[in-house]
Amino acid sequence: MTKIYKLPEILKALNKIDLIESMEKAFKSISKNEVILPPVGEMLFPDSNGEIHIKYGAIKKDQDFVVKLATGFFDNPSKGLPPFSGCMLVFSQSTGELKAILLEEGELTNHRTAAAGAVAAKILGPKIVNQIGIVGTGVQARLQAAYLRKVTNCRDLCIWGRSLANAEIAAEELREMGFKSTVAVDLKNLCSGSNLIVTTTPSTSPLLKDDMILAGTHITAMGSDTPVKCELSPKILSSAAIISTDSKEQAIHRGEIAQALREKEITKNQIKELGDIIIDPSKGRINEEQITISDLSGVAAQDIMIAKEVTEILLD
Repeated sequence: MTKIYKLPEILKALNKIDLIESMEKAFKSISKNEVILPPVGEMLFPDSNGEIHIKYGAIKKDQDFVVKLATGFFDNPSKGLPPFSGCMLVFSQSTGELKAILLEEGELTNHRTAAAGAVAAKILGPKIVNQIGIVGTGVQARLQAAYLRKVTNCRDLCIWGRSLANAEIAAEELREMGFKSTVAVDLKNLCSGSNLIVTTTPSTSPLLKDDMILAGTHITAMGSDTPVKCELSPKILSSAAIISTDSKEQAIHRGEIAQALREKEITKNQIKELGDIIIDPSKGRINEEQITISDLSGVAAQDIMIAKEVTEILLD
């Protein structure tokens, strides 16, 4: 019989998992060709400023496969509603039986995305982080900061948002998390003091320009997960020593890498998968002057890993 789990028990199980380690396993499984990853399903609702992504896949010869539906409706906060929702379906690979429905309301997606950002910072970030820069003021901005605490000792943070009021609210919440957080008056100001930057917005036009970025900076771009979203000028990618992603095949079609390829600022040969760098660290940063980029649009391998580990705890 199919088990149905609601958010409180899912979050309780999530607290027992080392999610950064889980995401590293997910990235390695992609690069080792151990995962079946069909193309992302997607519907956009421009009249509602919303979207749904359908990501599904399986680890080869594993017990289960996972189908995830995740929505983002970005005007919801003005209506008193959360911007994200969704669920994950866990099926048996041997029988097709629906074993579990995780009514996670977008929280597992949010946490695995934030943990992936921490992995990117751990693998490619500078040895000494002077200041963390967060672009955006939503749920993911807060979670990225929360997970970065696990991989860097830096607690100086600067945040920017289109709404100064929202940025001030987010900065105060980040102070409560232990950060010495300030609000940037503009993005040039944020970049001038930050050598670890995370972008978390659904922008469809570049926010960061190449002349803003300091030598030695690592940028993790999380917001651009469709073919039309874009937070970084393609010229930033052309100046980077390392351009990494979760899935090279997926990045060619969506996110910052896709934009830079269309503008002919980079070639496919310059793209590396994070999993390959985790497996062989010599493919990563070799000095503190390099600009490095991780363009992460989210892949089903992450959903498989988090759903698998949560379900194992819940079914135990």
